[in-house]
Amino acid sequence: MISVVLSLLVGQVSAQGTQVAFGTIQQDTTLPVEVTADNLSVDQSSGTAIFTGNVLIGQGEMRLSAPRVLVVYRATAEGIARLEATGGVTLVAGADAAEAERADYSIDDGTIVMTGNVLLTQGRNALTADKMTVRLSDGTARMSGRVKTILQTGDQ
Repeated sequence: MISVVLSLLVGQVSAQGTQVAFGTIQQDTTLPVEVTADNLSVDQSSGTAIFTGNVLIGQGEMRLSAPRVLVVYRATAEGIARLEATGGVTLVAGADAAEAERADYSIDDGTIVMTGNVLLTQGRNALTADKMTVRLSDGTARMSGRVKTILQTGDQ
């Protein structure tokens, strides 16, 4: 009976999107964003900067790493509007970690959209999907597009 229920649950998760917790805390998107990288190229005319090589971004308890990150600055006000990380991205918040081919972080919306072979690990559990949208204001994530998980049922 348990295996039937688990099979049905996994089938539902695979067929539809699912909402999960992400990270252990709510993220304050007004905190400063710290970026370290091997190289930096700035384009004043477009209001962008490209960080390449071992890029590590930190904001509060959240960490994002990627080979390349495009930073887009606000046109009318100071500060960053969004970050576009590509080339294999890792996002860590608390004990949770996610990997994807790309991550787009909208600072004003407080959302991170990860796409391309998304893998979310939470302890011994793992979920995969085509897309994961993280809402930093409440520490939740929505996974969509062929979501798959394996649920641990005990001490295995």
